[in-house]
Amino acid sequence: MSACRLHALRVLVLGGLAGCWAEAPVTPVTTDPAAAVVGVGGLGAASLSAVSGVAPSAGRYLVLLKDGQGSSDALRAVLQDGGGRLEGLHEDLGFAVVSGLAADAAERLGRAAGVMAVEPDIEFSLGQVRETEALNGTELGLESAAAPQTAALYARQWNMRAVAADAAWAGGFLGSSNVTVAILDTGIDYLWPDLAGRVDLARSISLRPDEDARLATWFGPLGRHPITDLNAHGTLVSSIVASNSALFAGVTTRTTLFGVKVCIVFNTCSTSATLNGIVYAVDNGADVINMSLGGAFLKSGSRGFVSVINRVFDYANKHGTLIVVAAGNDSMDIDHSGNIYNTYCNSPHVVCVSATGPTAAPTAAGPFTNPDAVAPYTNFGRSGISLAAPGGGVTTGNAFVTGPCSSTALAWFQPPRPTPEAPLPPPVILGPGCPLPGLFLIRGAGTSFSSPHVAGAAAQLVALLGRGRPAQVRAALQSSADDLGQAGTDPFYGKGRLNVARAVGAIP
Repeated sequence: MSACRLHALRVLVLGGLAGCWAEAPVTPVTTDPAAAVVGVGGLGAASLSAVSGVAPSAGRYLVLLKDGQGSSDALRAVLQDGGGRLEGLHEDLGFAVVSGLAADAAERLGRAAGVMAVEPDIEFSLGQVRETEALNGTELGLESAAAPQTAALYARQWNMRAVAADAAWAGGFLGSSNVTVAILDTGIDYLWPDLAGRVDLARSISLRPDEDARLATWFGPLGRHPITDLNAHGTLVSSIVASNSALFAGVTTRTTLFGVKVCIVFNTCSTSATLNGIVYAVDNGADVINMSLGGAFLKSGSRGFVSVINRVFDYANKHGTLIVVAAGNDSMDIDHSGNIYNTYCNSPHVVCVSATGPTAAPTAAGPFTNPDAVAPYTNFGRSGISLAAPGGGVTTGNAFVTGPCSSTALAWFQPPRPTPEAPLPPPVILGPGCPLPGLFLIRGAGTSFSSPHVAGAAAQLVALLGRGRPAQVRAALQSSADDLGQAGTDPFYGKGRLNVARAVGAIP
């Protein structure tokens, strides 16, 4: 099997085809290719024109509203004339999300009463590349395990042992179904054995109409819920937070999940949809939000945008929701990033998680050498990093984080534009990446997978400390971590590497 690029997500198949999926770096693009956006990350500005062709929907904008001025009537009037769609209106937080709006209508909206500015949506790209590998594993039993550590493929999960999740389980700390974690991501395969019954479909939602259309094309006859994961990223992330422990253990086994789809099959995530999704998750009772997504943009000229981001995160904190975010995979020093705003480690009240991973693993079952090594791709900085958690090493796929691959994941190939002016050809559909029937394993490395370890531990603490106490949960996570690296606050480990058992009191 050819090697994936750094920070790639590899897939092992149980009974079928598979792929290799690049989970980083991040590069912002917009729904308006002519818009001025600065790219930060390994893809670089040269890839902007190519990636912008897979932006969510033509004409999605973030509308910044003036304080204290009614804007709903003006918004609806312009949308009615311009044929756009209002995806979210949050006057108290100072923003709205609209899509399907022509450029002249967007300009007209910018002059409407109560509107401060209309900004093209920033679509952060995670990049994508795939390869295939077959593994005969369909004979594995699918019964939920009596204990998480007896899951069929637990031997592969060095990550759970690294954070002492097994010691927490042994002490009876399995989470509570009364605690809810919202997964803002590509969706969730809610029928996968490890996730069946864990996902609250009544609260799950897609905020990506473009992805809804793809879902209808591919799986319409199956009657799948809009949260269905066509990408696979969100399914792996979800299983780390909570799992039935059929094949893989999660940090918890009883926590309730719900999905908020803000990312799509092309590995891109809409900033506008993400902000809209945070408000939705808070308003629908999320105790914890996991965001294994993000990127960076220049602060200069974006004060209104930063202000809206800060208001949204303040809103979540005020309403008792803790947000856990991935640090990012650009090896960036967040402390000395100048004019760059790192979404979302620079946002208020968040728990920002960096990545650790083994330096060697000769087989899928180990031995796993130095699992607490700092992953070379992770972003870092004393002011930004709260905690470290397993994200996966980069020396071999065996050192990656392993979990379920969505059975509805699609394999896509998006050819680049030969020139920025040339029209994009249609995507070539290669077929399902992890197709039904059959079960698939997926392996990946990135801070995307460190974040849900902490979100799962946070859910455990909410069950113990009570709901609506994000500051106390954040403090408990940090005070119980294993102090690695420099004493106190380390630029790579933050307050330390997550220790689930100590956080819940299973060990001193």
